[in-house]
Amino acid sequence: MSYQVTGTLYGFDNLRNVEIKEIDELFSTMVDVNDENVSFTLVKPNLLREYAFDLPADVKALLDITESSTVSVYNILIIQKPLEKSTINFLAPLIINHDNNYLAQAILDPKKYPNYDIAESIESFKS
Repeated sequence: MSYQVTGTLYGFDNLRNVEIKEIDELFSTMVDVNDENVSFTLVKPNLLREYAFDLPADVKALLDITESSTVSVYNILIIQKPLEKSTINFLAPLIINHDNNYLAQAILDPKKYPNYDIAESIESFKS
């Protein structure tokens, strides 16, 4: 599925259109439609941990989110070798409004969400 990036994906200011493909229940890939060399591995955070936050008003506005909007949340995974050393950024989730296919990145305040980190090892979520 293709999405229009509203706002900025931090560090990738020119990214405007992406495609997300599910790898499995937990992992997906996100690729820049205009440059396939720009890609990210994503995870669905709620499959790893309890993950809730208040969506900032500016992100709601960028995505045109209403009470009835269908929304998904992903986090970026930084792949390492071995895979268990890979890290997840829980402080900068990607939010998708499926009603209009808009995607934006929210930046969460670490003081408000002290249980989330910018680089949490995936191995810490093993059962």
